[in-house]
Amino acid sequence: MEQLKTYALMIGLTLLFIWFGGMIAGKAGMIIAFIAAAGMNFYAYYFSDRQVLKHYHAIPVDKQHASGLYRIVEKLTQRAGLPMPALYIIPDEQPNAFATGRDYDHAAVAVTEGLLQLMEEEEVEAVIAHELSHIKHYDMLIGTVTATIAGAIAMLAQFGMFFGGGDRERQNPIVMIALMLIMPLVASIIRMTVSRNREFMADEGSARMTGHPEWLQSALKKLDSYARGTIMHDADPQTAHMFIINPFTGKDMSLKQLFSTHPSTEQRIERLEALK
Repeated sequence: MEQLKTYALMIGLTLLFIWFGGMIAGKAGMIIAFIAAAGMNFYAYYFSDRQVLKHYHAIPVDKQHASGLYRIVEKLTQRAGLPMPALYIIPDEQPNAFATGRDYDHAAVAVTEGLLQLMEEEEVEAVIAHELSHIKHYDMLIGTVTATIAGAIAMLAQFGMFFGGGDRERQNPIVMIALMLIMPLVASIIRMTVSRNREFMADEGSARMTGHPEWLQSALKKLDSYARGTIMHDADPQTAHMFIINPFTGKDMSLKQLFSTHPSTEQRIERLEALK
């Protein structure tokens, strides 16, 4: 069912992108948008995981090189009924983690050195359970595709502002300008809403997987505190939504929080409190 929901969202966002391409440049725009969407979805499906792991200089590890981490992940995957994902360690002091991959058999979990060094074992377990919950619900693919299409819609809107619509005689210029201004905002809101909801779901999944909501509550407090004091060296706004805590938390202003891909830590802790 989760896989079906994932594909339905991918198709819906693709159709939105194609429709917008048609509004910008008529039939030619629809064709170009269709080809572009197909290419982006293909790339996101098969190669986005490799790209993000490479970007953060993630180092693959196994049971021999990271026995403690491997033991935690192995225990949780057995409990969740998931195959063992590939494990990576990111050489960065900010404690953080993310999951990536297109399906259960091509999933990966990456954690920073800071997470392993600064967090208690129970907190690390809660964070890993959060990431495994993302894998279980195909959140990694949803987040990647949503971010890709949202970015493409924004670029298409900029293109339209410079070059105008495809059939000027039949298109209301006021409507077109409004669409070019509104559509990127709509895409961003969709991206933000999807990401926030998935974070809440993964938090709940972690609490149920470990049986200890307080472990993740403690982890989130520490993660938020460290993120406010440090910035991840290779942090990228396009991939920030993947992490359990926004790596740009230290730079976030109150207005930016309105459009953040992460719910506030306070909201997340309150929801976990309700699960006790």
